[in-house]
Amino acid sequence: MTAPLASVLFVCVHNAGRSQMAAGFLRHLAGDRIEVRSAGSVPGDRVNPAAVEAMREAGVDISAQRPKVLTTEAVQASDYVITMGCGDACPVFPGTTYLDWALADPAGQGVEAVRPIRDEIRGLVEALIAEIESPASPGM
Repeated sequence: MTAPLASVLFVCVHNAGRSQMAAGFLRHLAGDRIEVRSAGSVPGDRVNPAAVEAMREAGVDISAQRPKVLTTEAVQASDYVITMGCGDACPVFPGTTYLDWALADPAGQGVEAVRPIRDEIRGLVEALIAEIESPASPGM
């Protein structure tokens, strides 16, 4: 087995919606080509049920995922850190590519409101995969 092309960490406050959906899409679309992590600065108790349902509709099962706390070690071990509204809670290290995705927060929303967020995340993840797989990737 070859080493992953890159390691990506998705971070949002509760690690219950946006970051879980992004991690689910990246795992689904990139397989083992890219290492995937997600975490939250203040993790919730469970993944947002509307996010789980919206992802199930897209053919991606994130029902077994659990919110995890953001650690300095996870950030240091990642080539890309994608933040989604975690503000200043995300530590910054040299040599890491940081991207901030401005996405609506699905917390407390029904599946109808989560679907467009899910679709936007999928597009962002697809672009990220293309960037990572490009020979001229920054940070690599």
